[in-house]
Amino acid sequence: MYFEDVEIGSSEEFGNYPVTEEEIIEFASKYDPQPFHLSDEAGKAMIFGGLCASGWHTAGMTMRMVVDHMKTKGRTHSMGSPGLDELRWTRPVFPGDTLRVKSSVIDKRASRSRPDMGSVFLHNEVFNQKDELVMSFKPIVLYKRRPSAPD
Repeated sequence: MYFEDVEIGSSEEFGNYPVTEEEIIEFASKYDPQPFHLSDEAGKAMIFGGLCASGWHTAGMTMRMVVDHMKTKGRTHSMGSPGLDELRWTRPVFPGDTLRVKSSVIDKRASRSRPDMGSVFLHNEVFNQKDELVMSFKPIVLYKRRPSAPD
């Protein structure tokens, strides 16, 4: 898929990521060791109601689903990302949740300085098995432009 193949307004849903207690604790132990990410008791003592995943862990699980989806769709012309906007964690993610992604194309722009590439602007939403929004963000993805036909 090249930049020219991306259609503004298109969307797709993908992913099926089961969240486990072991993975939540392992991630939190390394990267976000706040008590409510490490024990059910601490989570119950806070506003969360139990052990919950770090938002950064949720972002990591989402990235895994995105990359797996790109591989299955043959999206080899993606060139990475310069960043994202409006990251929001709207609901805790708990052990036993299953996550999925809805990705919608909101805009795209050809590069003025690099004619071989363009930027695609997405709105990504992550839902649990109850169709509750748990995270949203707006990534910018760089895509190769379709090579011109030889003269």
